[in-house]
Formats: sequence, C-alpha cells, structure tokens
Amino acid sequence: MKSPILPLCLMASAVLVGCGKTETPVAAPQAPAAAPAAATAPAALPELKVAIDPTYEPFTFKTSDGKPTGFDVDIAEALCAEIKRQCVYVEQVWDSMIPGLQAKKYDVIISSMSITEERQKVVDFTDKYYNTPSRIVVKADTPFTDLASLKDKKIGVLKGSTQEKYAMGELKTVGVSVVPYEAQDQVYLDIKSGRLDGTVADSVEVTGGFLSKPEGAGYGFVGPVLNDVKYYGIGVGVAMRQGETQLKEELNAAIKAIRANGTYETVSKKYFDFDVYGD
Repeated sequence: MKSPILPLCLMASAVLVGCGKTETPVAAPQAPAAAPAAATAPAALPELKVAIDPTYEPFTFKTSDGKPTGFDVDIAEALCAEIKRQCVYVEQVWDSMIPGLQAKKYDVIISSMSITEERQKVVDFTDKYYNTPSRIVVKADTPFTDLASLKDKKIGVLKGSTQEKYAMGELKTVGVSVVPYEAQDQVYLDIKSGRLDGTVADSVEVTGGFLSKPEGAGYGFVGPVLNDVKYYGIGVGVAMRQGETQLKEELNAAIKAIRANGTYETVSKKYFDFDVYGD
C-alpha cells in the first residue's frame, strides 16, 4: 500500500505554527544599555609641605601609631582647609629647619617657631598664632636666689632654639654649663638619667612633655617668666621663604578666619585650659 499523502500544511508543521499561518519574526536582541559614566573624582588639592619637629609635646608630637599630632599640627590642618591646600608633613630636626626651608625641602614651618628679629633676616613670618613664655626647670629643692645661684649646673636646651639663645646669653655668663640637644625629648631623657640638672624650655611644652609625667616628679620652675623680646621674639608664626607674598597673605587671612569662626578656640581647648594666643 502506498502511504497516504499528508496535507502540505502538516508536512511543514515543524517549521510553521499552524496551517495557513506564518510565524511572527523574532526581533534581534538589543545591545545592552551603556553603563552610566562614572562620577568625576574631585581634583586633589595642591599640597602644602609643612616642616615639623615631632618631639615637642603638646605642640608637635606623634601618636602611638606614628602619626603627627598636637596643637601645631591641628592649626596647620585648619589653615590648610582655609586656603584649600593639603598639608603634607616633613619631619626635620630643629636646628636644620630654616636651612631646609631655604633649600625648598618644604614650603612652610609650622612647628612653634618664634618670630625673632634674627630669623626675620632670612625668612618671612605670618602674624603670630600663639605666644607663651619660657621658664627654667631644675629640681624643686635647688636653692635659687638669682641666675648666679645656678652656677656649675648643667642645663640642656634645644639646639637652635630661642631658649638656647637665652641660655647662652644669660646663664653661660654666670657659670652655667649649657648643653645643646637635637631634640627636646632627648633633654628630658638626660635629666631623668642624671646627666643634666635641668632645662630652659617653653613653659607649656615642658609642663606637658616633662613636669606632668612621672619622670618629672621632683622638678619645677625657678626664676621669673622668660619673655624678653630680645631672645624670644613676639610670638610664634608660620615661617616661609622670603618674597612669597601671596602665600603669606593667604595664611594671614586664614589665621584671622580661624580666630573669628571658632576653629582656633576649639583646637586650643583640646590641649590647653588657658588662652594660648597670649598678649
């Protein structure tokens, strides 16, 4: 027998949906939508390289994990925010601060540098951002009537500091042995070990860095407050290379701004219970 002939529409059923009906063409897949463009990252702020000597608590020192901190550092950050710069810190031993600035290793010094007539011959300064006096520190039971009563004592000072200048001018001349050190914390180590009898230092720094600590027990201030302009200048400012007028103007405006908007007071209260700005 012959197989029956199937209708044409049944023979094509594998291709067509139904007899007398053509399949609806399938649309080609659309290309995926383009991903939205990434947001443009804000441009990095220009750097301001800031020299610090991180051995001067509570003004400039390091946290336990090695980060710079202290009053000077917080003031630097506040000033950088005002002038739209990013502070980048460069550690420098004190005696080389000004030579490093002149060699363009950094842009400014914000590390408790006093504005003195001698320094103004080689660098420029902003207006002051604080002013505190210095004091002589020795054992509390040291007999003291005047500077001459410290004869034969060994007094450690920070090399290149206003305190060294004072000690050389007023203490060495009455028989005190003046020993300069590269860092103030080294002075305290040698007082503790008995190699020194005392120091001349900023009254706030020596209180925070030595007298308030266990190793400072039994030591205290003797003599008057030390603030002679001849040695100590007119306060602490930001130092920069001579001739950088625009930077000086920007920083002076920034100092005024943080004094006016409360930032300075907030920073100051973090470290001090008195007006560190001074007269």
